[in-house]
Amino acid sequence: MQPSTFNKRIYTLPAFTIAIHDILDHIDDLRAASRRNRINRAFAEKIMLTVTRVNGCRYCNYGHSRAALAAGVSETELQYLLSGELGAFPEHEAVALAFSQHYAESNCRPGPSAQERLLAYYGPDTSRDILAYLRMITFGNLYGNTLDAILSRLVGQPAAQSRFFDEIGVILGVFVIMPFDIITRLIFGRQNDDPK
Repeated sequence: MQPSTFNKRIYTLPAFTIAIHDILDHIDDLRAASRRNRINRAFAEKIMLTVTRVNGCRYCNYGHSRAALAAGVSETELQYLLSGELGAFPEHEAVALAFSQHYAESNCRPGPSAQERLLAYYGPDTSRDILAYLRMITFGNLYGNTLDAILSRLVGQPAAQSRFFDEIGVILGVFVIMPFDIITRLIFGRQNDDPK
C-alpha cells in the first residue's frame, strides 16, 4: 500500500456525532447571528474563509470565496485571506480573524487568553455570533474533507489513521444521525442545557 498523502483533518463517526449534537445545541446562536447583523455578511465570510484555509476544505473554499466576493469582499482581501495574511485587515476584523485561525488550528479548543480577548474586544453577543459561524464552517469543512477522504481512499491513498466505516458513516450520518437527533429534540426537548 502506498503511503497516505491525504492529511486534512476529518471526522471520525464518534466525533461527527458529537459535532452534530453541538451544532444543534447552538442552532439558535446561528439563527441569531444571521438575523441580528452584528456581523455583516462580508465579515462573516472572512471569518469562515479563515477557518477554511486552515482546514483545507476545497468545497468550502470555492463556495465561500464566491460568497465573499458577492458580499463585497475585494479580490485583494480574498487573496489575503487565502494566503493567511491577516495583518492586512483593520483591527475590528483582525481580532476575530486571528481568533478564527487559532480556533481552527487548535481543533476547536482555543486557549483561555484567546477567548478572553475575543470577549473583551467584541462583547458577549458578537462573540457568540463569531463562535456560531466558527462551529458551522468547521462542521462543513470537516464534512467536506471526510468526503475527500473517501475519494482519496478510492484511488489507493486512504487518510492516515482513518477507517472506511467511519468515513461512510459520517457521509451517511447527515441523513441518519442528524434527523434522528432533530426528531429526538422535538419529542423530548433539548438534551443539553449547556449555556455556552
